[in-house]
Amino acid sequence: MAVSVRVEQGGHALAGDWAGAGEANAFLDHLRARAFSPATVRAYAYDVANFARFLSEQGLGVAEVAPMDIFAWVDWQGVRAPGTGSTVVRLARRGAAPATVNRRVAAVRAFFEYLLISRAVPVNPVPAPRRGQGLRPTARGMLGHLGPGRARGGGRLVREQRRLPESLDLADVQAFLTSLGTHRDRAMVLAMLLGGLRSAEVRGLLLKDVDQGRRRLRVVGKGGRERSVPVDAAFFAELGGYLRHERPPGLATAECFVVLRGPSAGSPVTEAGLRSVFRRHRSSSGAVRVRPHRLRHTYGTELAAAGIDLLALRELMGHASPETTGVYIHLSNEHLAAEYAAARATLAGAR
Repeated sequence: MAVSVRVEQGGHALAGDWAGAGEANAFLDHLRARAFSPATVRAYAYDVANFARFLSEQGLGVAEVAPMDIFAWVDWQGVRAPGTGSTVVRLARRGAAPATVNRRVAAVRAFFEYLLISRAVPVNPVPAPRRGQGLRPTARGMLGHLGPGRARGGGRLVREQRRLPESLDLADVQAFLTSLGTHRDRAMVLAMLLGGLRSAEVRGLLLKDVDQGRRRLRVVGKGGRERSVPVDAAFFAELGGYLRHERPPGLATAECFVVLRGPSAGSPVTEAGLRSVFRRHRSSSGAVRVRPHRLRHTYGTELAAAGIDLLALRELMGHASPETTGVYIHLSNEHLAAEYAAARATLAGAR
């Protein structure tokens, strides 16, 4: 049985002769009805499609899935060993990163939760291990009967290695920027580097949300969260050149960045189009490490190194959790060594 993801007028949907495609598409329609973003629905579609391919190979129906089948699916994906770049592979396939596997498990858990609510399955077979809660103080106060707070969600099935954000060297960034041949491309890259925007936020940026006078952007990020982001003058200089000389005049397209030539000229830049820009210029510039999210990481790391307040950085980057922002507040090995040497010198002088 073949299963794939196709793009329809209403969004992404599963196609093929998989028996569970109808239920999966009803689930995706349910997400759209709950105002999930198109990017989220697309990700869920591909994650459920991955699960569907496993079920097809195993000859399992959706209603027959048991918890051990979920663990078998995790094993089937070939989890990449942390820190080595190697994979543990049962079937000949490229291994998936632990974060990717955990994201797929979360999507399939939500899929079965929908099936459970609609009474298509009797139980949700996807394990949801609880994180350790530790010792908690006794709840007090007028609302103490409500408990210590919001319940924490289920843990991850695959252990993820905690990594520091991957920032870029100035030389790589300059080489990449130099290779870009249009104001539009340079403006998109600088929005990530100087404003910390995600690639989807750059593509979704609207002309009406660009305040050139105050040099700010109104950005709608994950979960529909809005933020106002100040951006350096270099971005607005490239943006002005793009709007004056490159963007086709008289366009009704609301999005700021559009395709400049070809049959789709004037339509918004797509995810595939942005990936193509980065892939082509990584090759021509030799800056092979430059990727959209690393530009955003560089923005966060540079601001953290400059001593910006954690709450301010969280607002600028549009993080829902302070823990996400916290990974940028780290000290370099060189800084730690310098502080250690200074402390030792102080102690030696005091003796």
